[in-house]
Amino acid sequence: MKWLVAGALALGTVTAASAAPYTPKGTCGAFPKVDVAVPAGYCMALVADNTRGLRFPRRIVELAPNRFWIIDMGNWEPRQGRLLEMTLNEGAADPAERVRINTLASKLDRPLALVIGPDGKAYIGEAGRIWRTATTGPVVQEVVVDGLPSDGAHPLKEIAFGPNGRLFINVGSASDACRDDGGRQPAPCPEVEGAKPRAAVYEAVLGDGSPALKSLRPYATGLRNSVALAWVGGTLLQGENSIDYPEATQPPEELNVLRDGSRHGWPYCVGDRVPARGYEKANLCRNTEAPLQGWPAHAAPLQLLAVPVGNPSPWAGQVLVAWHGHRPTGQRVMAMKVDAKGVPAGPPVEVVGGWAASPDVRPKGAPTGLTVDRSGRLWIVEDRNKTVMLVQREPKQP
Repeated sequence: MKWLVAGALALGTVTAASAAPYTPKGTCGAFPKVDVAVPAGYCMALVADNTRGLRFPRRIVELAPNRFWIIDMGNWEPRQGRLLEMTLNEGAADPAERVRINTLASKLDRPLALVIGPDGKAYIGEAGRIWRTATTGPVVQEVVVDGLPSDGAHPLKEIAFGPNGRLFINVGSASDACRDDGGRQPAPCPEVEGAKPRAAVYEAVLGDGSPALKSLRPYATGLRNSVALAWVGGTLLQGENSIDYPEATQPPEELNVLRDGSRHGWPYCVGDRVPARGYEKANLCRNTEAPLQGWPAHAAPLQLLAVPVGNPSPWAGQVLVAWHGHRPTGQRVMAMKVDAKGVPAGPPVEVVGGWAASPDVRPKGAPTGLTVDRSGRLWIVEDRNKTVMLVQREPKQP
């Protein structure tokens, strides 16, 4: 029988139970164990799913032991998103009491980003704005950046804090490959021109008071969609979701190092400065940055996570990345070791895999958000499968 979860939501109502997409076998700590490949000595647990009210979860952060915030986008329609709080009581005798999920804010416009800033506040990125709130007491939406472009193919905003508290924001391209309504690909592409280009990562300087935004400018350009973005040491890393070719093996996704003023080639180039289709004769790749690494086509990197050096996990001091793609190259979580400057020193290594769909066992994996808690446990949210998953050490048998 499929595992069913019954639980109270924010308003105290109980959802109708429905079959979960996983068929657990046994337990992984306090939660049902699922069959997904994880490192030896570890297990994966299904902590929450749609029967807890999850609709399209995309980010998760730990605020305190047993207390997490989750961004649930709802779907791709405007103003269906929510900010949720998940609290755990793993020792509860009743399994239904081990997880509680409450709604803190609703009607958010396609939210994605959720990070804790250097001021200790939570920063949330909606499609057109960034706001912050204290993590204790009522949620108060203090808007710090507004009026960001929220239309087109890539409206979602990822954010990352860098040195001196500067905030870096993804402003994705409005199109896949700069084709206009007639299928033409102009050169230059208007999306990457002017003072406010799309397909860019912007730098914001914030302060106290109102307005909080002191300055906002393009930092790096030619980046189709930077929903995987993280400062690691002194290095800003970006996982590029490349142009959608129909072939399974082209073009490669990319890992880029972003620098002030760097140009990374979209829509003119893919991979290692190879002219993109439609721009073969434009000769516009020569002065662009080559990627640091090429990743498998259609892997779809959707989050980069720098794990603190002191964290009690095997991935301490490393960078984790969620490969979300629905093709076989996706459906996994990878880890990369980095050097003293935060630059990856080798190719990514699989942490969670074996996540292909298997009837009556599991759905196809869809990792989109990651965090590693203070105990060294890896938390994963899946959007398509509407789940919160947990990778932790296999409990010792008595």
